[in-house]
Amino acid sequence: MSLDELRKFLKEMQKDDSLKNEVVSSSTADDVALIALRRGYEFSGDELLRFSGKRVGRVTVQKNDVPGEYN
Repeated sequence: MSLDELRKFLKEMQKDDSLKNEVVSSSTADDVALIALRRGYEFSGDELLRFSGKRVGRVTVQKNDVPGEYN
């Protein structure tokens, strides 16, 4: 299940400052999903967005509303 993958990824992010910095500097949820995929975790940007407001350990997923559209 990809939500389990998302939770595991967020737990890893708590332990790895370079991963945290990479995620925080990402522009979109899809970018974060690609970072996770390179580390062996599989979930979509949409799943990450639906997880917004939830907390795993010390990490709370928060959607940033950015004006305009990205293509």
